[in-house]
Amino acid sequence: MKLLRRRIRQWISFISASPRRPCAAKLGAPQQLGAPLLGSRNTALVAAPIIALVMSTVLLLQPSPVDAQVPPSIPVPEAPVPGGNQPTTPIDGGGAIQIDIGTPGSEPSQSVILIVGLAVLSLAPSLVIMMSGFTRIVIVLSLTRNALGLQGVPPNQVIIGLSLFLSIFVMTPALTQMNDEALQPYLDGAITQEVALDRATVPVKTFMLAQVRNDELELMLSASNIDKPEVPEDIAMTTLIPAFMLSELKTAFIIGFVVFVPFLIVDIVVAASLMSLGMVMLPPIFVSLPFKLLLFVMVGGWSLIVETLLTSFVVG
Repeated sequence: MKLLRRRIRQWISFISASPRRPCAAKLGAPQQLGAPLLGSRNTALVAAPIIALVMSTVLLLQPSPVDAQVPPSIPVPEAPVPGGNQPTTPIDGGGAIQIDIGTPGSEPSQSVILIVGLAVLSLAPSLVIMMSGFTRIVIVLSLTRNALGLQGVPPNQVIIGLSLFLSIFVMTPALTQMNDEALQPYLDGAITQEVALDRATVPVKTFMLAQVRNDELELMLSASNIDKPEVPEDIAMTTLIPAFMLSELKTAFIIGFVVFVPFLIVDIVVAASLMSLGMVMLPPIFVSLPFKLLLFVMVGGWSLIVETLLTSFVVG
């Protein structure tokens, strides 16, 4: 390779150092036929790029020491043969995820408690609406707001929050019994999950049976095509919950009608007074709303509504 480079350099030097040929004719004289069109220096300028291209091609074709090194071959595992004896490779279980569900008669593991807690939190809205007095309370409070003629006061967040805490207040005896007889023994490992679930449903079923009406219960029992159990506690939850919801809706609308009557009387009196005065173009709501608010505040309306709701529940 070094000899080739030396020869190419000598060739370029020889071409560049060669003397110029005399011109065949002076300025203005015609050129002789067959005289070279380019001088020696122009020939060197044309030949130099060609020689450089040849050198670069030779250098590129020459294998470099890095490329000459062949990387070590990686062994490829053979494909398993069906029916053949395959070698067993021990698996390291250091990175595996293990969930300890505990043994019967022992305390549940933290994983089980976490899973149960997440399940309860995900089902909490449905349980609160379907198996407590939340439906009755929120409907009565909403009807009271409509009876006053106020569309956004108090806001929905206030009504729902008050309904939620009143529902917890009403369900406190049942929740306490569930905690004492089902949750705490299960956390202590004294009972299993099935026993804890059966014990937890007893207080809730007792509360719903105390509020449900016979007409709605008979309706759901006849729709389910099953015979009426001898003991009300034997009624399935799938039958008791719809009957309880229908009873709550009926009770809530009855209380709402009673709340509406005084405000309806105020609206009628105000409308008749405006008609007698000839003020037909004045909307009665503009005049009756202050009187309804004054009447509601003077009699302690919110306290009366809450007291009526709390006494409407049969506890025990």
